[in-house]
Amino acid sequence: MTIQELKRRKRELGYSNAKVAELSGVPLGTVQKIFSGETSYPRYATLQALEQVLGEPTSTGKSFVNETTAPYLTKKQGDYTLEDFYAFPEDYRIELIDGVIYSMTSPASAHQLIAGYIYAQLFNHVAKEQGGCLPMISPIDVQLDCDDKTMVEPDVIVVCDRDKVINRCVYGAPDFVLEVLSPSTKKKDMIIKLNKYMNAGVREYWMIDPDKKAVSIYDFEHEDYPLICGFEDNVTVSILDGQCQIDFKKMYDYISFLYRD
Repeated sequence: MTIQELKRRKRELGYSNAKVAELSGVPLGTVQKIFSGETSYPRYATLQALEQVLGEPTSTGKSFVNETTAPYLTKKQGDYTLEDFYAFPEDYRIELIDGVIYSMTSPASAHQLIAGYIYAQLFNHVAKEQGGCLPMISPIDVQLDCDDKTMVEPDVIVVCDRDKVINRCVYGAPDFVLEVLSPSTKKKDMIIKLNKYMNAGVREYWMIDPDKKAVSIYDFEHEDYPLICGFEDNVTVSILDGQCQIDFKKMYDYISFLYRD
């Protein structure tokens, strides 16, 4: 059974999280995380235990675990590799960072509109100037450290060394990375990925917080960071020789309907 099917059966049976934990032997905290959506990929053994309680009986009177919930997460976090990463179905949005698997929820409308707007400005600038850099937008895999322990999916990147762009992914650090923050990714983007990007050789990293209407600029190349801007500012893209500016006021005008009550 899928997690959605387990949720449906839980509602039908009228079970509380505490009741499910009691009957299944799964810790209450784990049950709460699964049914709240905080844990997207529970262990196979955990799913089996939950289905013993919530699963619909078959003709033999026994429940079964749907094979589509195969045990993709069976290792200890920190031990996963690209082999495990590529074993996930294509519709599972995940990142691999230092052997740890992170699930990625579907982005909100503001997230997509902001990323799309800035990508368009970068692309238009590079096309007009006939530059050699390549702006790219998610979904695009980036094998950041050129090892088998990390594969990230930034929202927008610019790659100026075209040899890094291969069919499978971007192999190595992009020159520019932009991440639009969301509640589920904020900690990862602001701490884990900030340090990963800096240490991997990314020259410039932008983080955009739609809720706070703030832009954090990390110019690693010139060791000038962080610069905090707002949605009323023009912000210069350093790696494009200062010739490209993003007008965040225009961007906000473009998405302001999402902020109306």
